[in-house]
Amino acid sequence: MNTNTRLFTTIPSPIGTLTIVANNDAICELSLPGDEFDPDSLGLRDERHPLLRQAYTELHEYFAGKRRLFTLPLAPAGTPFQQAVWTAMRAIPYGETRSYGRLATVLGKPGATRAVGQACNRNPIAIIIPCHRVVAAHGAPGGFRAGLAIKQQLLDLEAANSNRV
Repeated sequence: MNTNTRLFTTIPSPIGTLTIVANNDAICELSLPGDEFDPDSLGLRDERHPLLRQAYTELHEYFAGKRRLFTLPLAPAGTPFQQAVWTAMRAIPYGETRSYGRLATVLGKPGATRAVGQACNRNPIAIIIPCHRVVAAHGAPGGFRAGLAIKQQLLDLEAANSNRV
């Protein structure tokens, strides 16, 4: 796939229809139900592309409680700070959560709690980069661009399957 080519597919899931966009042999976006995007910017629809098929398979395994770690190549667009936050989020184990403040501390920026929250909100590859695992300091779910009900559904899915092998 050429770097200018964007391919996409839609994936049905228990939380609604997900839209996956790939660019340059990596996933660059995963749109959640309720996300607003320009369909003309998505590129060509291609359910047969190997990377999009792999994304389809891995997401179905995740929602079935059979996948804890995604192996897809990712290319999220963002600032260096956002990239660092997204990398830190990928290190949060399946079925566990971390607070926005704890992520800020892990990144060496203990005063950047709000900036971490903004990076979570701008995460272009939700679920695969698990922003749903980042919660408020007191354990409440905090924010989620697809809504708190979907965030809680993802957390509940992982909690129910965290002891499965």
